[in-house]
Amino acid sequence: MDEGTASRARGIALQNALEHGSTSAGIVISKLLGEVPSLRSRAGEIAPAVARIVAEVNAMPGSARRAELESSHAGRLEAPRERESRGPLPPLAGAERGRVVTRFPPEPNGYPHIGHAKAAVINTEYAKMYGGECILRMDDTNPEAERLEYYAAINVGLEWLGLEFARKKNTSDDMRELLSRGRALIEAGGAYVCTCKREEISRGRRAMRACACSARGAADHGERWEKMASSYRAGAAIVRFRGDMASQNTAMRDPALFRIIDARHPLLGAEHRVWPSYDFAVAVEDSLDGVTHAFRSKEYELRGELYSSLLAAMDMREPQMAVFSRLDFEGMPVSKRELRPLIEGGAVSWYDDPRLPTLAGMRRRGIAPQAIRKFVLSLGFTRADTTAPFGSLEAANRAEIDASCPRLHMVRRAREARVSGLPRSVTLQNHPSGGLGERSVALGDGTLLLDAGDADGAGALWLIGIGNVALERDGDGLRGEYVNDDMSSGNARVQWVARDGAVAITVAVPGPLMVGGRYDEGSLREEAGTVEAAWAALPEGQAVQLVRYGYCRKDAPRQAVRAHG
Repeated sequence: MDEGTASRARGIALQNALEHGSTSAGIVISKLLGEVPSLRSRAGEIAPAVARIVAEVNAMPGSARRAELESSHAGRLEAPRERESRGPLPPLAGAERGRVVTRFPPEPNGYPHIGHAKAAVINTEYAKMYGGECILRMDDTNPEAERLEYYAAINVGLEWLGLEFARKKNTSDDMRELLSRGRALIEAGGAYVCTCKREEISRGRRAMRACACSARGAADHGERWEKMASSYRAGAAIVRFRGDMASQNTAMRDPALFRIIDARHPLLGAEHRVWPSYDFAVAVEDSLDGVTHAFRSKEYELRGELYSSLLAAMDMREPQMAVFSRLDFEGMPVSKRELRPLIEGGAVSWYDDPRLPTLAGMRRRGIAPQAIRKFVLSLGFTRADTTAPFGSLEAANRAEIDASCPRLHMVRRAREARVSGLPRSVTLQNHPSGGLGERSVALGDGTLLLDAGDADGAGALWLIGIGNVALERDGDGLRGEYVNDDMSSGNARVQWVARDGAVAITVAVPGPLMVGGRYDEGSLREEAGTVEAAWAALPEGQAVQLVRYGYCRKDAPRQAVRAHG
């Protein structure tokens, strides 16, 4: 490897290690080939030298990495950038106001979750920042995994988040175009039809060895392409990109671009049996849709080289690509691979279980969509992996809903207390600020319900909205009398519920679904409570703060879900 290339590789390694703590040969080679495409044919030759550079850089302390970057590769040090006043995200390179086009391409193979929310918020926010547009594009080219139910769930979730899209489409809308471009790529020699067995293909990719199919002529591959649509059985043939089998980036070792799937498509039925891979479809669609800035999560970072190579091979316009980190919550599985067994096995009732990081689960829990959007934007556009404590989102939600959240009283393990000297009714504020009005609570004959934890001590208490009362035991209950409304008494301030009109409810209390990587059977418990009569008038879905208990969402006439404290 020549001196200039070695210097560039070292600069990349230093920059990546400084940002993420360490780096790898695969990442450095991928970035190096992206910066200098002419090196792609020499990837195998430069790999050993890059590996040595990476080993040296990883062994350096962070201060030494920064010092070398500053002295020898200053251009790779990002200067602190002021966020544009138009939005909370950093500016986009090469962005022109009114001409930015982004896209959010979820696959309709499951219910949307917090990871989808992050990607969707970032894409729509950037479009908004630059007066551009964001496209919602369902990436539906795997009929074995996709269902109409999932298309609907994604649309419902995004509408609930309040996100707006300039256009909505499905990748499958363009199937004829995708197939046409696939055939053209084969005819141009940029791809070929491979009939090797899956195990043989895997061995060849590991050994960096091309298969015999790649040496066949274009006419032969054209005939094989026709057979994929007509006579080949599923799994008997795939179309592979003619990449670089010697590449250190495994994504470039002749990856699959098309495969045979005989399952019926939710929208197109049995019209097609040859379907493009995600790598092929997303590259072509981004170019055709006029996307200027494409964002993808960090797990796809190494596939960026393939994205660029495919578009170059088809002579298609390439959008600018940027990578951001995934978003996970501690104790909350996001991947379908983890969620489906829990649901199918009955451990979790459905995708709206309040323990889940699905949008349906968070909605049922009482997390406001505005809180999710603000929380995502507060994380910024970062490449560092983000595993956040759920408490961070809870704090954002508390700040979002508190001002519009009425206060009601609830007691647990209710104890009756007959209190003399009370008025026929009292007026309570619906919110401490006074901004949500007030309610009149009838006290009837003075029989109140107290929380067992407060009532067991008896003695003197300050009943919120009433005043000081003196209580003593009376058999299984309590009796007492009103004393005064002196707030300086120092008595414990407690909530209460008038017996007349009280409503018995059950509160579902979600906790972390997974503890130490294993499902916690006690992660969803139920608590019984009794709330005041005003509960009955609240609409289902209403957020409410139950005094001295926490923020909850009314889930049903006699059911609540606790969001957080």
